[in-house]
Amino acid sequence: MPKAIENKLIEVFKDRESFSREELFQFYRYFEPDLKEGTFGWRIYDLKKKNVIKTIKRGLYTISYRPRYRPDLSPELFKLGRKVGAKFEEVKFCIWDTSWLNEFLQHQSSKIMIIVEIEKGFEESLYFELKDSFKHEVYLNPDEREINLYITESRLPIVIKKLITRSPLSRMTENKIKLPTPQLEKILVDLFAEDKLFYYLQGSEMIHLYESALTKYSINFTRLFSYAKRRERDQEIKQFMSNHLGHLVKDIIDD
Repeated sequence: MPKAIENKLIEVFKDRESFSREELFQFYRYFEPDLKEGTFGWRIYDLKKKNVIKTIKRGLYTISYRPRYRPDLSPELFKLGRKVGAKFEEVKFCIWDTSWLNEFLQHQSSKIMIIVEIEKGFEESLYFELKDSFKHEVYLNPDEREINLYITESRLPIVIKKLITRSPLSRMTENKIKLPTPQLEKILVDLFAEDKLFYYLQGSEMIHLYESALTKYSINFTRLFSYAKRRERDQEIKQFMSNHLGHLVKDIIDD
């Protein structure tokens, strides 16, 4: 595919939040009037492989000028993740901390909470393992009372929760060790769904956080809404986005 056409495509669609498969097809038909559907499919495949475009939902694309979300692993988080991975080798888990959110917030938070999610049935084993081997306070599925009385006052609390099946995860590599971490789509859904744990991110702060994340990074909305559906929050999140972020998602959320 000529580079000049790729550059023209980027120029035409770069300021669009999204564009449809049909719009892309018509763009190519201008340069290739006899373009067949099968050949067009290979054009799309080639564009995605070169990271020129990204799929945000079926039949809808965006120019890949936004980077993928790649937060930093703190030494404390890496140490904890390595410990969990070594102890629970064949068990699915993921780990992250709330310092990752500061780049999206209006009001920076000095409070940091580490979240460890682990496959169902291993939560208690992980709880006792970390309680015995780490100096930080560890909480297993804390209720609202524990959150208000203890977690808010802890310096660096570790919260253990059940990992929901088919959660969108990535693997971050540090010192040749790969640690499973949540993808940004999962974090956004979890923040919305767990309003008691993330009480300080509700209201206008949540709106600002979502807007910052959607503007700064490439978001796979199919993945986000699929996970939200597993958490039974998909309709609420779609309504939230429609109400407060319509300018960013008007072509993404179905009526």
